[in-house]
Amino acid sequence: MEINNIQKEVNFVIDKVRPYVLRDGGDIELVNVEDGIVYVKMGGACVGCAAIDVTLKQGIETMLLETVPGVIAVVALNDWVNPCNYHYYNYIFIVDSIH
Repeated sequence: MEINNIQKEVNFVIDKVRPYVLRDGGDIELVNVEDGIVYVKMGGACVGCAAIDVTLKQGIETMLLETVPGVIAVVALNDWVNPCNYHYYNYIFIVDSIH
């Protein structure tokens, strides 16, 4: 599948999932698709949420693996400012996929 088509298919799936994430106070945004890895940015209540692994692994990644050929993993990349010291932190979850 062509890269442009993969990105369109991934966007389609994320658009289907996004209302459910928004309903719980979170948000999801597609950042990039590269070498079969889907990079997303989780926002709102998703940042720091204990259930983010479940949301990514059992929700978003499962749907993408089942519907978009070529997708092998989902990685969430989140940046935020710590209000106490104004340092930037990267919060990265890597979800491995097994074929």
